[in-house]
Amino acid sequence: MINITLPDGSVRQYEKGTTAMQVAQSISEGLARNVLGAEVNGEVWDASRSIEEDASVKLLTWNDDKGKSTFWHSSAHLLAEALEALYPGIKFGIGPAIETGFYYDVDFGDREFSSDDFKQIEDKMSELAKQKETFERKSVSKADALAYFTSKGDEYKLDLIKDLEDGKITFYTQGNFTDLCRGPHIPHTGVIKAIKLTNVAGAYWRGDETRKQLTRIYGVSFPKASELTEYLKFIEEAKKRDHRKLGKELELFAFSEKVGAGLPLWLPKGATLRQKLQEFLQRAQVKAGYEPVVTPHIGHKQLYITSGHYEKYGEDSFQPIQTPVEGEEFFLKPMNCPHHCEIYKTKPRSYKDLPVRFAEFGTVYRYEQSGELHGLTRVRGFTQDDAHLFCRPDQVKEEFKKVIDLTLYVFDALGFEDYTAQISLRDPDNRTKYIGTDENWSLAETAIMEAAAEKGLPTVIEYGEAAFYGPKLDFMVKDALGRKWQLGTIQVDYNLPERFELEYTGSDNQKHRPVMIHRAPFGSLERFIAVLIEHCGGQFPLWLAPEQFIILPVSEKYEETAKNLLNSLNNSDICGLIDFRDEKVGRKIRDAELKKIPYMLIVGEKEAENGTVSVRKHGSVDLGSMSPQAFKELLIKEITV
Repeated sequence: MINITLPDGSVRQYEKGTTAMQVAQSISEGLARNVLGAEVNGEVWDASRSIEEDASVKLLTWNDDKGKSTFWHSSAHLLAEALEALYPGIKFGIGPAIETGFYYDVDFGDREFSSDDFKQIEDKMSELAKQKETFERKSVSKADALAYFTSKGDEYKLDLIKDLEDGKITFYTQGNFTDLCRGPHIPHTGVIKAIKLTNVAGAYWRGDETRKQLTRIYGVSFPKASELTEYLKFIEEAKKRDHRKLGKELELFAFSEKVGAGLPLWLPKGATLRQKLQEFLQRAQVKAGYEPVVTPHIGHKQLYITSGHYEKYGEDSFQPIQTPVEGEEFFLKPMNCPHHCEIYKTKPRSYKDLPVRFAEFGTVYRYEQSGELHGLTRVRGFTQDDAHLFCRPDQVKEEFKKVIDLTLYVFDALGFEDYTAQISLRDPDNRTKYIGTDENWSLAETAIMEAAAEKGLPTVIEYGEAAFYGPKLDFMVKDALGRKWQLGTIQVDYNLPERFELEYTGSDNQKHRPVMIHRAPFGSLERFIAVLIEHCGGQFPLWLAPEQFIILPVSEKYEETAKNLLNSLNNSDICGLIDFRDEKVGRKIRDAELKKIPYMLIVGEKEAENGTVSVRKHGSVDLGSMSPQAFKELLIKEITV
């Protein structure tokens, strides 16, 4: 017999070789019908896989993220099976689950393929799903795996197999389709009740632009048809909120092929929005003891060799800038931190001077592959709200907690209420990805976990997600549609101070290394603004809106009154404009609604005579007539709140 420990701590005995599905059946047939997989000693398994020794077991359903991932990965295999049935001889790359469903990379050869083909594939997937095909796991030798895909003529699978270790290779088969896969999978295809293919795009094999571009087919699936209906409603709402669409409609930003892909142009309204965000954080930083610094957009190659960024990013970044001096090379700045280290070194530091906090809205440049670029969320030039704190070891935890407070202040001001703090630590099985000593890493990881615990943050720990120079705390924020975004980040770094030989004189009159904390509550202005646009649907908080009000004179006769009103209001640190167009006031109101301007002030004969304005709030809310002074007070009160 073996002991199975369940999540509630209870222990049950079963015969050796029992499966997670049998464990579920022993608890409840209803539970068993909903089981998609199981977490066995922290590893996700097929529910049909035998458990041979004592284990902790968590049964996974659609309500668990790992259950969803298993469901969607199995759906990718179902997609591949349908494609192979409809397009014999096609070749397959990879087909993973992703956060919003799944995809499969496919080589169609000379065949044409587009979204027009989706319906036929969805119908075939549904047909196969109804056959309730089981997913059969089989261990195979490397030689047999190579032989199978050689006979099939699938060079992409062969490319994957050559990197795998013999004895650790598995195939999964459902119906007539066999795939190279480590699993796990759902019990059978019949669990998949609703399927929607969502997009088709190009994807270079293994992300290498020098290799063949495959067709990437995206999809999503559900265990209930009603959930697909809800999802489609969600997609429609997401399309309305797409920051690329709203950015164009609200005249916030643009892109130009002549300027270059991934290099946004900020239009006047977008620049105003961006400036307001920057000023908001700058005021908070001054109160928190930060000092502003400014650094160049380029740096000498040696700077990034010293920091380690050249080793990690050099090949994937923009290529060096050659100067007239032979052998002299500069790089577009990929990070601000090396520059800030050099600022720290400009004068001797004492233990009494620490902590030192340098803050900069610094623009950096990284070469992202063209297929990865996406609006403002993935660009090649972006501005980080970067700050680097240099402190004594005994100050680390307290400084880290203060940065957490500042980050939460930013989120609260912008309406991000649902978030989780992700503590990203080293990969325990692969230390070669990181620089620095084990001792320093342990110190940094402990400081982050203790600070997060003392602030009472809801946290999850992710191994292998740390930066190469230190562990970090990333804030995973849910927007109004429930989507997760990685926004603010805080990182402890014992390594760059070593690389740059940073020092301070301690109370013992000896030289010591400071500890460095990297911090960016926004992350980058571009990405943060993209998420903010989609979170609020372009309806920004009043204090942040580029145009807080618009004056709508009912005819040319009242334009002078409108101008006087605008001057009066603009002098009160609130900003707006006048719609001078020769249009009926109803049309002006509709257009102002589409532009999501928070307040509309209508000026006509009655208002001119009485010295009032008719106030209308975005969303067709009529606030009636009031004096300009009352309107000022209304806006200032809302902005202050």
